[in-house]
Amino acid sequence: MTDRLAERAERLTRENTRDGVYETGIDGFCLLRFTEANKASHTIHKPALCFVLQGEKWTMFGNRRYDYRAGQALVASVTMPGSSRVVAASLDAPYLAAVVELDPDAMLAVLENMDDPPLPSGGSAVAAHVIDCAPALAASVSRALDLAENPEEAAILYPGIMREICYRLLRGPNGGDIARILLGPGHKRGVIEAIHVLRKRYAEPVRVEELATIARLSPSAFHRQFKAITGMTPLQYQKQTRLVEARRMMLSEGENAEAAAFAVGYESASQFSREYARAFGAPPRRDIEAQKKTAA
Repeated sequence: MTDRLAERAERLTRENTRDGVYETGIDGFCLLRFTEANKASHTIHKPALCFVLQGEKWTMFGNRRYDYRAGQALVASVTMPGSSRVVAASLDAPYLAAVVELDPDAMLAVLENMDDPPLPSGGSAVAAHVIDCAPALAASVSRALDLAENPEEAAILYPGIMREICYRLLRGPNGGDIARILLGPGHKRGVIEAIHVLRKRYAEPVRVEELATIARLSPSAFHRQFKAITGMTPLQYQKQTRLVEARRMMLSEGENAEAAAFAVGYESASQFSREYARAFGAPPRRDIEAQKKTAA
């Protein structure tokens, strides 16, 4: 099944003049194609299923590295800053993947209609898993590819495929933890809501005590559970988000380093430059110039 999906993705994306994202015309569903191994890229990862059809890749969230290859998928259940790198790709066998953004509303609707909803595993849930894609899940992605070849049908049929994918994930071995993270404890408050608040207010000074209050936990318990879920502390989450967003502003919007630094919440341009260089391997101006040359 995975080989057939790779052949279809290859056919759809082969006209791409550059490595990267192929937009299918379906909101929340895209294909990735890379003809060579690349340097690590940094981005804000939304809740999504990244199903590798050909090649290999790794993704890091905080101090956790997830390696996955053809026939496997990374499932991220909460928005997190992270880095990824394609490690196996060539002109003859490009890295190919299907990325499906997960819809929490669809997940909740499916969960509420299950007679025996999945139970979380013992211990702390984590926000990302690598799974082996079962034939039923691969078949759901295959139907999404059908719509990529006939996008005029997507508005009517894709919501049903999204529900299918949600059902397959919930029925999988990590279904309980995926539901628990993506929807939050009791679908209301908790650490997940605090993560959403930190994501929205990443440019503001936010105290751990405030986030702990949102999560209805003591500061120490909140700090411990936040790191257990995301693989990073609240401060690391905020710092990585700020740096990734600042880099995006400089690349996509033409902001200079100082303006980007202040826009994401830094009060010191020199501190921003130091932390940026540690994260991306070069100071802002040199890094952005290198990125633009690579893209040219």
